[in-house]
Amino acid sequence: MATIHRVSDSPYWHCFFYLPDGRRTHRSTGTRDKRKALPVCLKMAEASELAREARLTETRARETVADIYAIANREAMPSATVRAYLAGWLDRKRLEVTEGSAGEYERVAGELMDSLGEKADKPIDAVTVRDAATYRDKLAKRVTGATVNKALKIVRGAWSRALRDGLLHENVFARLDLVKASRTDRRAFTLDEVKRILAACGPEWRGLVLFGFYTGQRLGDIARLTWQNVDLSTQEIRLITRKTGRTMILPMPSPLMRYAITLPASDNPAAPLFPTAAGAAISTLSRQFAELLASIGLTCGQKVRPGTGTVSHDRRGKGRDSRRTTGGLSFHCLRHTTTSALKNAGVNNAVTMELIGHESEAVSRTYTHIEARALKNAVNRLPNLVPETALKRKA
Repeated sequence: MATIHRVSDSPYWHCFFYLPDGRRTHRSTGTRDKRKALPVCLKMAEASELAREARLTETRARETVADIYAIANREAMPSATVRAYLAGWLDRKRLEVTEGSAGEYERVAGELMDSLGEKADKPIDAVTVRDAATYRDKLAKRVTGATVNKALKIVRGAWSRALRDGLLHENVFARLDLVKASRTDRRAFTLDEVKRILAACGPEWRGLVLFGFYTGQRLGDIARLTWQNVDLSTQEIRLITRKTGRTMILPMPSPLMRYAITLPASDNPAAPLFPTAAGAAISTLSRQFAELLASIGLTCGQKVRPGTGTVSHDRRGKGRDSRRTTGGLSFHCLRHTTTSALKNAGVNNAVTMELIGHESEAVSRTYTHIEARALKNAVNRLPNLVPETALKRKA
């Protein structure tokens, strides 16, 4: 039978009861009030008896803890499922971070819930270190170490917030070690490689690559360009970057202007320049570009299926979910290519930073005021990849 007693070294009533193995023990009820201590004690004893009878399920254990909390605090114990908590956490993040970062957080949260399976609909404190490690290890089989570690840091942030909200007693993701991130340095494409890529492109991808080369902007920002972003009269592109939220006003060099005027214009200013790309996920576009590179031999460890133009994922028997090896080349390398081409053409560092939108050397940029004429002169030093004879408007 469970009883409550005072002990010499505690201000709280203690519950004396039998453990499932028959040993007598005592635990603090956490209250000085005898009237509250007794029902708490009885709940402890009840849980122990259920365990002795092998009937203490995870659900019953959580119900018992919730009952004890309610008795001690006169309010329900804070609780939320993983799915419900992450939904609220994402809502807060959308107010705090850029659109690009919010999209990445959504992707990471979705992958975590996929890994958890049915446990995604259980209380967030039901997630164990083993669950966290399983998520990390599954992810490490598909993506690079750097991507795994970035995802872990995002999830750690969510669990830290839940810990501060009183929903957890520990951050299980903080107990995990990061994975070894083998460094694959990105490099710039050579101009010959850019010409090979353009020659292999279909009409829309040709435009994406040309805009990538002549603006140095990220794939997601280029794919989402609409006609209201492009002012042919002033020869400028205006956009807000998804990753940093920075407003960019970019002069269009002559080759890009000649290409832009061949695109079928729309009466709707919100119409996308690249309709197919605008409706695709960035991951899909990145995969398509990797397949494009593979088709002309610019990626390592991948093989294009004959007659399909798509990359074979099972060349070494690892299946579709295995990590792809790209040899360090991706659409992002066009940013490196543009930066290198500008500097090789003698454009100074401050102008290059302004055109590409790099956020480093922020103090230097604060004291540097770059005229529009200098920006236009800079982009017109880029080499011409769009011969006038090759871009005659179709009748």
